[in-house]
Amino acid sequence: MALKLSANALKVLEKRYLKKDAEGKVIETPQELFRRIAKAIAQADEHYGFNKEDIAKTEEKFYTMMAELDFMPNSPTLMNAGRELGQLSACFVLPIEDSMESIFESLKATALIHKSGGGTGFSFSRLRPKNSVVQSTGGIASGPVSFMKVFDAATQAVKQGGTRRGANMGILRVDHPDILEFITCKESNTDITNFNISVAVTNDFMKRLERGEDYDLIDPHTQKIVKRLNSKFVFDLIVKMAHKNGEPGVIFIDRMNEFNPTPALGKYESTNPCGEQVLLPFESCNLGSINLYRMLLKRADKYEIDWEKLKHTVQMSVHFLDNVIDVNKFPLPEIEKNTKLTRKIGLGIMGWGSALARLGIPYDSDEAVKLAETVISFILKEARRKSQELAKRKGCFPAFKKSIFASDAADKLRNATLTTVAPTGTISIIAGPCSSGIEPIFAISYYRSVMDKDKLVEVDNVFEEVARELGFFSQDLMERIAQKGCIQDIKEIPKDVRRVFVSAHDISPEWHIKMQAAFQKYTDNAVSKTVNFPNSASIEDVYQVYMTAYKLGCKGVTIYRDRSREEQVLNIERREEDNKILTISGKIEPRPRPEVTTGTTTKVSTGCGNLYVTINTDENGKPFEIFTQMGKAGGCAASQLEAIGRLVSLALRSEIEVKSIIEQLHGIRCPSPSWEKGARIFSCADAIARVIEKRLGNGAGITSRVEVSVSLAAKENSAIPAIINFNDSNNIVGVCPDCGSALQHEEGCSKCHVCGFSKC
Repeated sequence: MALKLSANALKVLEKRYLKKDAEGKVIETPQELFRRIAKAIAQADEHYGFNKEDIAKTEEKFYTMMAELDFMPNSPTLMNAGRELGQLSACFVLPIEDSMESIFESLKATALIHKSGGGTGFSFSRLRPKNSVVQSTGGIASGPVSFMKVFDAATQAVKQGGTRRGANMGILRVDHPDILEFITCKESNTDITNFNISVAVTNDFMKRLERGEDYDLIDPHTQKIVKRLNSKFVFDLIVKMAHKNGEPGVIFIDRMNEFNPTPALGKYESTNPCGEQVLLPFESCNLGSINLYRMLLKRADKYEIDWEKLKHTVQMSVHFLDNVIDVNKFPLPEIEKNTKLTRKIGLGIMGWGSALARLGIPYDSDEAVKLAETVISFILKEARRKSQELAKRKGCFPAFKKSIFASDAADKLRNATLTTVAPTGTISIIAGPCSSGIEPIFAISYYRSVMDKDKLVEVDNVFEEVARELGFFSQDLMERIAQKGCIQDIKEIPKDVRRVFVSAHDISPEWHIKMQAAFQKYTDNAVSKTVNFPNSASIEDVYQVYMTAYKLGCKGVTIYRDRSREEQVLNIERREEDNKILTISGKIEPRPRPEVTTGTTTKVSTGCGNLYVTINTDENGKPFEIFTQMGKAGGCAASQLEAIGRLVSLALRSEIEVKSIIEQLHGIRCPSPSWEKGARIFSCADAIARVIEKRLGNGAGITSRVEVSVSLAAKENSAIPAIINFNDSNNIVGVCPDCGSALQHEEGCSKCHVCGFSKC
């Protein structure tokens, strides 16, 4: 079978998943990868008396499902199935009890999980509050946030499976005495960078919020009320911080426990890093996603959902994910025990935005929301049917008699939970072209350059098909779309087409949350979804979405206001005045940030690693700000680079001569000099000076087009530079540490659409 993999999919597979020899050379083809995975997962049936012929048939079905891009398992399964490491789960929740032993046992487990490619979630709600007296030692407790920083530092030191940095979720109950410190602990984007954080909000809190009442803060160690806070004050602070830089998110913890299938085993306290997989302590879950774009059938000149194919794919996917549990090599005995007790799996979807576009249905429409409910309810029904079938052949999950299903003897299930809508950052690139998860289409058209000079326009495959079918396709039009980043104002595109092909910022926040709520209705676990806001959104807008999420039955909500994290890095407040140098009491005040900036990113090899220097200009083409990113930097190096970037940006915005900035940085030396194209690079500061000199010269300005220069790792260590045009900003949150491309905030993660890097 010839695989229909895109160029991007091949690059991602080569970089992250295909086997490599000791020298880093790829020694496996994509076909061999899928065959390796299918064979390893099918072998689980041998333990249940399946004969070799049946196992071979199952292996072939698993292989075909992946090779035809109908289904993809989570990254750890792609990386490790059939290999020595063998750890296949994506999601873990670890307990943190109020003792030093428990804290550091969980820290050790975290390192092992991150090393194998998994992500971890923690509730810090059991830890006694800051400044509490520790009776055993007479000391003073440092509180939950301080220990989050310990876990964050450990995560920074461990790289997942050689492919990506570990990801964590940190959760604190809203009634913990340290809740205010927790809500603001990520106010600076340089703090606790390896954690997503969410507040566990109770039903009692939400009821008091509606009435504007105070509520109790309870010491988890003594169970005594230590203080009262006003519910509106606390919720307003959550919303304010989320508006500022996207965190914290909110999980409705009591609602999650309403759907706990095994309450006798314990209560839910935490989720995985993106909030969609809620688990009991020491549980893990393996995820996989069906590509809905591949579930379409064309009849005459119209597309529709192929329900029979979807049914078959759902049932094979459930079989696959259940088998993963049996062949998995768990990092800890406790995790293996608890995972096999409930046998939770998380089957989700991707390609929803692409499928809607091909069906001719606008994402922000009642028709799309109604179809979402129909599709996810169908998936859940067929998943349960398959789980019941597997239970008859292999037995129900061991904790079944302690579950909420025990009263229905005829409805025995193999798995306590079946469906989860998870982020599909990398696997949607492999299965592509298709959109991520249940998000809208990423981009209609964008630039990519190849072989240093030639520049190509890449177009969303569904849009190109429609444009050719309706006769308005032209290369010139695609280039104009790539420059503009949006099609809503391009009149030559038919109005009905413009209505269908909407991007994240064409869609109002209320439709994002309506879509999430529609999928949540028939999802056992939760739904990962980013509610996108324009930069101009108000705090009240965010407040209303959080309240709507609660009212519509969501189990949690995460928002992102465009460019909010970028502004926080520079501590810039928007002003209405012109971009002039303002003075207060005779002192220079930097120019305010304009609505849109443009710029270039330059890669420089330094003695500390590859450094990416982004220089942006304002609407008049004047140099305005600098961002720096080092692919493998961390700790002190990252903080020093950020400090240099902030100070240079401050100087540029204060209209200090570019020449003077260059003179101050040029020639600064460090212990690790390097060579770059025949020139000596003495330090990162020296490298920044050289980039400024190269790009700005005498400070006249740089190219007006928004171009993010990147380099893609290719065969034999060669590089293919690429340029992606992002005039519409597309939720850009930084520079990819692997290839230097733009990182986009999507599904609660930072995702690179060029090389497949993702960080949740």
